[in-house]
Amino acid sequence: MFNTSQTITQLINRENLSTETMSEFMTALMAGELSAPAAAAILATLRAKGETLDEITAAARVMRAFSLRVNVDNNNNFVDIVGTGGDGASTFNISTTCLFVVAAAGAKVAKHGNRSVSSKSGSADALEALGANLMLSPDEVAQTIAATGMGFMFAPNHHPAMKHVAPIRRELGVRTVFNILGPLTNPANAAHTLMGVFSKELTTTMARVMQALGANHVLVVHSEDGMDEVSLAAPTHVCELKNGALSEYTLTPEQFDLMRAPIDSLRVNNPEESKIMMLSALNDEANAARDIVLLNSGVALYTAGVTDSIGHGIELARQTINSGAARSKVEDFVQYTQRFKKI
Repeated sequence: MFNTSQTITQLINRENLSTETMSEFMTALMAGELSAPAAAAILATLRAKGETLDEITAAARVMRAFSLRVNVDNNNNFVDIVGTGGDGASTFNISTTCLFVVAAAGAKVAKHGNRSVSSKSGSADALEALGANLMLSPDEVAQTIAATGMGFMFAPNHHPAMKHVAPIRRELGVRTVFNILGPLTNPANAAHTLMGVFSKELTTTMARVMQALGANHVLVVHSEDGMDEVSLAAPTHVCELKNGALSEYTLTPEQFDLMRAPIDSLRVNNPEESKIMMLSALNDEANAARDIVLLNSGVALYTAGVTDSIGHGIELARQTINSGAARSKVEDFVQYTQRFKKI
């Protein structure tokens, strides 16, 4: 039985929670067994203390257990491209654009995302602007991945238990552990992940959590300009998990013969503007949008194991865009999702 007052007291005293206590809290929260004030008090004091590696891992395991899973037959070169959001950059949907490039280049991609909360255009908003149907069941998402090489898991469709949490998060209005749980709880359980985070301090933590959750190859990135992407405007810090070992390094556009560009050149105000910039990149128009998609797609292809280096990944991404294959993948995906449209 979860002890609310004891847990709040522990957190006020800045004591870390055991894996068992954190699991009990998350289970009670996701099952709707906690009052809103109790849940809010624990989430807020946990955030004030600072979530530990073990606490985040325990929370992610419970959230995964409550999710509706997507079963993908073949996990080879299967990657998720995801970010925590919260970087405040208001750029077009870079990682969502990369889905089409990475899938067309031979990887399988399962992106887990939602509508906009703090940004101008969430991944779900952008895909809907392109004409995709996102109201798919887990089995329909699996069929879409098998047929097109890519799938989008609209978070509310896969995490019904979050209905107990969403009002509390809205009322609190501050970051909680749930701001970092989304990227850790892909319902398709992709073993390869390119993950952007909103702070440099999180890069190592998130890589270690993914390691504890059984991931094979993960790159967690945060750029010095604050973006939760690999940036054209500044160096990007990377923590890489590969073959059970962690390494840290920095990426710059110049390493890959790409021009630096300011974030302002990538900003949008709404999903329609994001769609225009996404298609510009996929149509191989020589601009900053295309270059940042090349950069992030290259990193994703390396993460997926399609290429043996980021440089080779960028070259493959360039060929995939130049050939028109990435642009064609938009129609493939949109048309396939429409077959599941509920009349």
